[in-house]
Amino acid sequence: MPASTVRSRVSPEIIVVCGCLIALITFGPRASSGLFQLPMITEYGWGRDTFGFAIAIQNLLWGVGQPFAGAVADRFGALRVLCVGALLYALGLVVMAYATTPGVLHLGAGVLIGFGLSGCSFNLVLGAFGKILPEKWRPMAFGAGTAAGSFGQFLFPPIGNVLIDSFGWHQALLVFAASVLLVMPLALALATRPTGDSAQAGAAAVPNQSIKQALTEAFQHRSYVLLVLGFFTCGFQLAFITVHLPAYLKDAGLSAAVGGWTLAVIGLANAVGSLGSGWLSTRMSKRWLLAWIYLGRSVAIAAFILVPASPVTSILFGISIGLLWLSTVPPTSSLVMLMFGTRYMAMLYGFAFFSHQVGGFLGVWLGGLLYEINGNYSMVWWLSVLLGLASALINLPIKEQPVDRAPALQPAE
Repeated sequence: MPASTVRSRVSPEIIVVCGCLIALITFGPRASSGLFQLPMITEYGWGRDTFGFAIAIQNLLWGVGQPFAGAVADRFGALRVLCVGALLYALGLVVMAYATTPGVLHLGAGVLIGFGLSGCSFNLVLGAFGKILPEKWRPMAFGAGTAAGSFGQFLFPPIGNVLIDSFGWHQALLVFAASVLLVMPLALALATRPTGDSAQAGAAAVPNQSIKQALTEAFQHRSYVLLVLGFFTCGFQLAFITVHLPAYLKDAGLSAAVGGWTLAVIGLANAVGSLGSGWLSTRMSKRWLLAWIYLGRSVAIAAFILVPASPVTSILFGISIGLLWLSTVPPTSSLVMLMFGTRYMAMLYGFAFFSHQVGGFLGVWLGGLLYEINGNYSMVWWLSVLLGLASALINLPIKEQPVDRAPALQPAE
């Protein structure tokens, strides 16, 4: 039977380092997907909507699988889930490397990588951090894990460009697949064993609360629903930019290297932004922090599309949007833990992330579809601006307090 808290045999420092390396490795190839769009569609004669739909499937299935992966990790520990996820992710990259039809591309880049990411991405790492780290470590660890994923985005796109130029895009994907398998030995540090402790941050524990009861409680909680809805925008903006920004810059007459370095700068700036967000999450209102992040994104995107694209404006956009890129994750995950405690954190954060990935699906898919219809990305850029403004407002009514529980009045099952 799962306990409400777990304890690791590994020191907190090793847990954080290994978790951060997992986040870095798994985020890197996914963040580099836009580099493969033009080489693939050039070789096979596909439209951008074909490639965009594959990555859209990936985002959606990553979101669909995340709550289930989180529920399994909550019950049995993160190790098994991380290892299975890494195997699926690596297999998906191999299938993508040898895809010669849209259907095979959708299977590899879409289905396999999508489900693989749901089992081994930074979301599982954050869930493990919430369970096995001491409470005082958690907010900064959330920021560090998110920042590590961001550093993967800084590290992998330039490497991907070099690999594509030197060996071809097929071989570049195979190298990425091999790197993902490193997750399996690193995951050993996140293995846990149950304890009888009952202390947890956030809401008071309910004895023997089932998964169904936890989900019912969460989706009847107005603040959680608002948090989930606001997270939709994060996924829409990030997935659209990750996949379509290199092609947008190429259309503007800039080299592929500018697109790769812009994605890299986003990742580097995001490492700073995520750590800063983790630090701010312990010192200011989390809902206001989220509102300012979404507002800042809208301003940055609007400024970028209103000026002519150049290497300088691209890098400046990368810095500004990068500081706000995944800075939503530490306050969002902290709010989930504050509202409901740590027992079902991976699963409940997984449902919030599902909303994020539905947004990602639409951002990538609409980016490719509307480009084929209109010949440009203008409509999706402006939709990103409007969604950012909406999410800034959605987060303001959130109440930053544990869900009201009376454990003594609720019979154990």
